[in-house]
Amino acid sequence: MSKETTRKCIVCGEVRAKELMLRFTVLPDGRIVPDFKKKLPGKGIYVVNAKSALQKAVANNLFAKALRIKAKVNGELIEQTEHLLYKQALDAVSLARKAGALVCGMDKVVDALKKGKVAFLLEAVDAAEDGHQKIVAQAKDLEIFNLFKSEELDKELAKDNTVHLALMKGSMANMVREALVRLTSFLNN
Repeated sequence: MSKETTRKCIVCGEVRAKELMLRFTVLPDGRIVPDFKKKLPGKGIYVVNAKSALQKAVANNLFAKALRIKAKVNGELIEQTEHLLYKQALDAVSLARKAGALVCGMDKVVDALKKGKVAFLLEAVDAAEDGHQKIVAQAKDLEIFNLFKSEELDKELAKDNTVHLALMKGSMANMVREALVRLTSFLNN
């Protein structure tokens, strides 16, 4: 990996591709804020994409130590980061729907699975067990993400009772998968 595409984590010291890390920056007033879109001015500070690493960075004042300045970390930085990752993932799902790359509903999902058109599945965390088992039986080895409640999916997609979703193969599915993997990684590490 070239120097331009890798960054060092202020918590563990590991060097990773910057796309796999969380970027933060310091505002002129000294506050540390998430800068995932890399649009804010200032030096980027990177943390591996893990909630536990961010918690350690906040608890041990590692942002100020890395920058060698008096940086202010908002007590809600962890929750703010998690919220932004959730929002990015939901926005990606919504964009896939608008692009016609998302199928919703048990019957439509099962039909798409039978035709071999599905890249991966998204299922509401509050899905009924019998519906979940039916999808798992049809999905075989496909990846299934369980990150959002059906209520959240309903609101984002302007639908009712959104429980089972299939992302159709293609570049849109890759973009949505990236956002879902990023959120999953943050929550599970």
